[in-house]
Amino acid sequence: MQVLTSQNQIPSDASFDLVVIGAGGAGMAAALFAALEGQRVLLVERTEHVGGTTAWSAGTTWVPGTHHAAKVNPTDTLADAADYLTNAIGERTPSALRQAFLDHGAAAIRLLEDRSEVKFRPYPKHPDYISELGGSTLNGRALEPLPFDGRLLGDLFKLLRPPIPEFTVLGGMMVDRTDINHLLALTKSFASFKHALKIILRHGMDRLSHPRGTRLVMGNALVARLLHSLSAHADVTLLLNTSVDRFERDADGVSGVVLQGQGGSRTVAASGGVVLASGGFNRHPELRAAMLPGADIAWCPAAPGHTGEAHALAQGAGAVYGQGALSNAFWAPVSLRKRADGSTAVFPHFVMDRAKPGMLTVNQAGERFVNESTSYHLFGMAMQAVHNGSRSVPAYLVCDATALQKYGIGMVRPGASAKDMAPFLADGYLTQAQTLDELAGKLGIHAAGLKASVQKINACAQTGVDPDFQRGVTAYQQNIGDAAAGGKNPNLGPLDTAPFYAVKLYPGDIGAATGFATDTSACVLDASGQPIPGLYAVGNDMHSIMGGVYTAPGITIGPGIVFACLAARHAAAHAQGKPGF
Repeated sequence: MQVLTSQNQIPSDASFDLVVIGAGGAGMAAALFAALEGQRVLLVERTEHVGGTTAWSAGTTWVPGTHHAAKVNPTDTLADAADYLTNAIGERTPSALRQAFLDHGAAAIRLLEDRSEVKFRPYPKHPDYISELGGSTLNGRALEPLPFDGRLLGDLFKLLRPPIPEFTVLGGMMVDRTDINHLLALTKSFASFKHALKIILRHGMDRLSHPRGTRLVMGNALVARLLHSLSAHADVTLLLNTSVDRFERDADGVSGVVLQGQGGSRTVAASGGVVLASGGFNRHPELRAAMLPGADIAWCPAAPGHTGEAHALAQGAGAVYGQGALSNAFWAPVSLRKRADGSTAVFPHFVMDRAKPGMLTVNQAGERFVNESTSYHLFGMAMQAVHNGSRSVPAYLVCDATALQKYGIGMVRPGASAKDMAPFLADGYLTQAQTLDELAGKLGIHAAGLKASVQKINACAQTGVDPDFQRGVTAYQQNIGDAAAGGKNPNLGPLDTAPFYAVKLYPGDIGAATGFATDTSACVLDASGQPIPGLYAVGNDMHSIMGGVYTAPGITIGPGIVFACLAARHAAAHAQGKPGF
């Protein structure tokens, strides 16, 4: 693989089989699949890093029916998965697209594992998010990338988008959920002590020669594996710090791009076409205002590269957005804090705090308005749905001292000492009070409402039943609770130990759900439903096959990889003048 930092380094007569716009997870996968097809590939990235939001994610990859599934769930079938998607999504997206994903998913994962360094393993337990629906399952469909030794990348290591600092420990050591559990139990279990000691010692050695840890997990591991795999292909060119200014078109469709960067422009031909993988519309001001009204860009925790610039080019070529999504974006509750360098940390509250015993969320009237154990997507949507009537933006995640010590809250880690909490209290990220009346006063919310909500949740903890929001009734919800807490419901526990704490929550868009309409080969469609020759969309540039419904963990990365495979295969045939698949 050749790495360039300016379009001027590309020869003026350069020609490629495929140009991929965007080096996030889906774009890198498309480039890799094309390289495996023997294609000459130009992978264009507008920032100085590869990985996009995938590099900041858990890296979970939802693909039913793979060879990994039988290891943890041998009875699951593609028919079950199809039923689940139909029950969850209905007619929000064409069933043919979902079926194409299911039909080709296992083969795409097998191809990656057989012919590249991209490797996965199944989660022992990772339920589908709407686990009460028919066809759902507890495990087997969600895969995670194997940890990766970043030292194998050599000089390419610096190209990886670093993880969110607040998701690391000890100055840049990445940890996943397994590591966190071992670190929290290192004084209680010899196995945990050994695991923790091993990764800490490794990190200490890393810091002697690297700015951060090189033991990569989650999304960083997936991106690193994709990059390492691409580096083995001489016919792949990675071009950084470059945008696409316009598409070139001929009688056969989209046939190339004009690249724009410092020092001018360069036109390159693409005989197989162009793949849009730029990450979605979310940071495009006009598109954001139209599709996510009221959602401040400051609440978006996604990577900076998805500016939506390429969307205008696609629309100019006749592309249209998909219709019928439950929401134009996928959501999570987030909390905000200014960093020392002046940037803002946007922290998604996925699974570590809000669903645990001793936690509840209230609006500005001090009242609960959501099942705190529902999926982060439904939580974020609920914040917006009820806001006009109950002022739930911001909302307030509240806990007592016991819950904070056990689970942490947002950026405040479990077991935090008074010294650890001091900076969070000083800058207002964390609010502390000895009584609920005092806490309400500091937050500026209704004290009587807050006290009534705490009294009611404490009663729910005694019975194990939440009659208002049915917290902890599904397998998904129970999985992100704490069964070891010993309560009647793993998601319910009392708030009865002062001091009390709170963090403000906002609805943050974690990725686009609305993208360009495509066919089953990821070919972009025009207003009449016909494919635009030579133009493909994958990842968040493609209209989500989930129709804005967050059905399971990894439902952006999984389809992103599978349709990247289908796009690369179709584009290879297009480059050779063969009929598409």
